[in-house]
Amino acid sequence: MLDLTRALTFRREANFIDGQWVGASGSRTMEVTNPATGDIIGTIPVAGKAETEAAIAAAHKAFPAWAGLLAQERATKLNAMAQLIRDNVEALAELLTLEQGKPLAEARGEVLSGAAYVQWFAEEARRVYGDVIPSPFPGRRLLVTKEPVGVVGAITPWNFPFSMLARKVGAALAAGCTVVAKPSEFTPYSGLAWGVLAEKAGIPAGVVNIVTGDAPAIGEAMTGSDVVRKITFTGSTRVGKLLAEASARTMKRFSMELGGNAPFIVFDDADLDAAVEGAMMAKYRNSGQTCICTNRFYVQQGIYEAFAAKLAEKVKTLKVGSGFEAGSLQGPLINDAALAKVETLVGDATAKGGKVVAGGKLHALGGTFYEPTLITGGRQDMRIAREEVFGPVAVLFPFETEAQAIEMANATEFGLAAYFYSKDLARAFRVSAALKYGMVGINAGIITTEVAPFGGVKDSGVGREGSKYGLDDYLDVKYLSIGGL
Repeated sequence: MLDLTRALTFRREANFIDGQWVGASGSRTMEVTNPATGDIIGTIPVAGKAETEAAIAAAHKAFPAWAGLLAQERATKLNAMAQLIRDNVEALAELLTLEQGKPLAEARGEVLSGAAYVQWFAEEARRVYGDVIPSPFPGRRLLVTKEPVGVVGAITPWNFPFSMLARKVGAALAAGCTVVAKPSEFTPYSGLAWGVLAEKAGIPAGVVNIVTGDAPAIGEAMTGSDVVRKITFTGSTRVGKLLAEASARTMKRFSMELGGNAPFIVFDDADLDAAVEGAMMAKYRNSGQTCICTNRFYVQQGIYEAFAAKLAEKVKTLKVGSGFEAGSLQGPLINDAALAKVETLVGDATAKGGKVVAGGKLHALGGTFYEPTLITGGRQDMRIAREEVFGPVAVLFPFETEAQAIEMANATEFGLAAYFYSKDLARAFRVSAALKYGMVGINAGIITTEVAPFGGVKDSGVGREGSKYGLDDYLDVKYLSIGGL
């Protein structure tokens, strides 16, 4: 029998506001389920406007003291938090798998990634440099400084519920900002765990606040507040645009990491085995439920059949099961709506001539488990060529020329991540320049790291997370013109 004693030490069923664990007004709650079993694993408060405003007020009160700390003092607190995460990786990973469903090994990786982001920003806190500008005026000095923007509203999704908050909380706290965070109602416990970590790391009350529940009400309270000076959101393009529009009414800063529809191009000079390994990582991680997950595989005609055969062989080896089951490589989809979308897009692809060579249907386990799927004969009029599938489904599209591959890869409103495989150095530079995406993996299927900027262009969002660039979104630039010298 599964022992979740460790995981439950981090489970909280209350909002974290001003250093206190509190319920919602009227004691409203909602149930949280395990997507692998459908079992109810607990309840969370249904917070709304009142609770969010209380959290914002707490963050506003805590801001001057937190922003006034020495950078080294903030860094020390964040380093303590990063170490706490590493010390409790098993407990946090088990909690994540329990509510999200991904294999435990992937959950461990996500938790450790969260620790890496927090440590990275702890180090960057000490490197928020300004500038001295050569003055065009006699007797004057021109200086540029950077200051924390203020209270930050952070909204995160269910697919990476721990590491997504790490990117936002780590950067905000390093910059000197305070935070009101709203995790997904599907995976709230990995978000509320950040309240536990803040307590244990000695983060002052009010610096980190977490509210769960009514997403529209919480979002409206954040965007409508004059006190909240920045919104950071990871999620769908539709919701991101609504938040950006609402944020404009109070001229907030915002950063948005939104939808994707990643292409994966395999040229005929590629290392085929390496391309297949990269494809497996870029497509089937987290059961295809990642924003930078490959949707569309464009394979040059000369190697199309060979690549399809090798990839199909690999796909058929993926073990589907509970994230807690030994050897499981594919967990369930998050809910029935996600399953319905996958089934609809697969149905559309097969109706338009696509051939299923692996998977293609609900798994024998039932529930929201779906077979890892590979479809050949892709066409640009298939919905999956335009829509983000967010499931374990890959479609192979043939192409003849480099120009054709680039045209098809760019034929989307999204621009988050793209991948391609080629041994030709000149082609690597040509194609990477031509792809209209914020991130490009060249002969690499995994590209996310705390040291590099994460984000997209076009309808995939604005702003960057991670790296030295990720801190800039939480800082205001101030120009000082000092005369009389």
